[in-house]
Amino acid sequence: MICRIWHGRTPRSKADAYAHFLASRAIPDYQSVPGNLSVQVLRRDDADATHFLTVTHWESEDAIRAFAGNDVLKAKYYPEDADFLLDFEPYVQHYVVTASSGRA
Repeated sequence: MICRIWHGRTPRSKADAYAHFLASRAIPDYQSVPGNLSVQVLRRDDADATHFLTVTHWESEDAIRAFAGNDVLKAKYYPEDADFLLDFEPYVQHYVVTASSGRA
């Protein structure tokens, strides 16, 4: 199993709207791809910005490729992200899951 982690930042004033966008648009997109095992969105509010981590689990690199394209480490963005994000990090991080309890 592969864990894919994406990081993005929004202004605090747009954080609630972006969280709603992720829940209504991005999560269903992830879940529509065969081989996606789970999606979690994590949020941390700082003084002026809000950080989001999207943590997804995948059966294989082929499944990630079906979602993200041939360059599996390249971040995938939606057109709507331009309305929210402060910057566009070009890459995500991948980790091989070596142990898991199966508990949230």
